[in-house]
Amino acid sequence: MRLLAAALIACCPVAVTAADVYGPRLEGFDYPYPVKTFALESQRQPLEMAYLDVAPARSPIGTVVLLHGKNFCAATWQETIKPLLDAGYRVIAPDQIGFCRSSKPAGYQYSFGQLAANTHALLEQLGVQRAHIVGHSMGGMLAARYALLYPQATQSLSLVNPIGLEDWKALGVPWRSVDAWYSNELKTTFDSIKKYQLDVYYSGDWQPSFEHWARMQAGMYAGAGKEAVAWSQALTSDMVFNQPVVYELKNIRVPTTLYIGQKDRTAIGRDQAPPALKAKLGNYPLLGKAAAAAIPGAQLVEFADLGHSPQVQDPARFNAALLRSLEANR
Repeated sequence: MRLLAAALIACCPVAVTAADVYGPRLEGFDYPYPVKTFALESQRQPLEMAYLDVAPARSPIGTVVLLHGKNFCAATWQETIKPLLDAGYRVIAPDQIGFCRSSKPAGYQYSFGQLAANTHALLEQLGVQRAHIVGHSMGGMLAARYALLYPQATQSLSLVNPIGLEDWKALGVPWRSVDAWYSNELKTTFDSIKKYQLDVYYSGDWQPSFEHWARMQAGMYAGAGKEAVAWSQALTSDMVFNQPVVYELKNIRVPTTLYIGQKDRTAIGRDQAPPALKAKLGNYPLLGKAAAAAIPGAQLVEFADLGHSPQVQDPARFNAALLRSLEANR
């Protein structure tokens, strides 16, 4: 009987791969560089903000701060960090409060102003007075807010497929409660993440390089801390939906470059939008041009064949464009 069972196992392909399982603060997932922790007091509670702080081999020519998106972490910048180090930049990549390796408080008034203030406090603690701020997706919304609040500390601003370039609520996307966001988040699996990213981020083109990061996100939902992760994501979805930056782009007064993958169609809440509206949302070829026109002196870099995450989909091309922009603004 044992021999028969062994033979069946050997000859039959495994249909399902065991899911990666991580803790609520992404315990068990390996980051590409050592993770450090910044202890802060915020909204009457002690919190911990995880971050990477990596120095180049020689004296730094500047500091680059990398801000992750909502479905991403500091680790997702892995393929960008090394080229920046090789070019001579010090690189700091935090996990925002509520995300990844950082604290996930059950009660927190999330706002981009608050996350920007937390980031600024971290940089002050590290002795960084001025930095190049790079933000992807939701991190682009945060980066824009940071530049608006701390222009003197922002050497340049790089926005990588930022969301919030349109006001979804004003356009007619239905509002939903935090409880509704939470209920939806509890349904998150690797398969649902992959389907969403395949449809919205990459226009049906899934590549092996996306797998690792999708499993990173899914692993937090597969673990014992699923409820804490889902609640944080619900609270931050409410923040993203209700705090668009599009109206204030005209007020940005630092050198800015937008990097826009043209196949991206990200729009928060589009799943509940009426069909006619859904078809118009997240039109990044138009949104990128409009944002570049709104920000005084902004430069626009378009990637015709890329989607929501150019730094993941084609690191070499994205990194080359980013380094050119940083060099121009040294």
